[in-house]
Amino acid sequence: MNVEFINPFISSLLNVLATMAQTELKPGKPKIKKSEVAQGDVSGLIGMVGPQTKGSLSITFDGELALTIMERMLGERPDAVNEEVTDMVGEITNMVAGGAKNLLGDKGYEFDMATPIVVSGKDHTITHKCEGPKIIMPFSSEQGSAHIEVCFDKL
Repeated sequence: MNVEFINPFISSLLNVLATMAQTELKPGKPKIKKSEVAQGDVSGLIGMVGPQTKGSLSITFDGELALTIMERMLGERPDAVNEEVTDMVGEITNMVAGGAKNLLGDKGYEFDMATPIVVSGKDHTITHKCEGPKIIMPFSSEQGSAHIEVCFDKL
């Protein structure tokens, strides 16, 4: 997969969390993901379709990190991942995909975005509806970890 295509999603996630939640994430090393089991407690998944390709993006947060982001964005901290937290993760997923869409549009890639879905719970799964490799990128912070998964049919 083309790094030029993944970097906008990474930049967008870092920008959204720094701007909206005063949260800094430290990027780790990307790798190919073989399983569908999520690497955290709550995930947003959004599909993207364009003339050149189709793919999907997921963002998974550890529960503690999701609760901290919620507290920093809205000023209240739930006791556990609840419907408000899952709504927030869906919104973050939407903002990250939208930011990446703008950056990729500048390079000539166009796509439309679906409505994000959110899945939560221990060992939940993420199913990307495309044929290409799934690239997973870990991020760390003092409040827990996050992971981006990006998968596209062809690039």
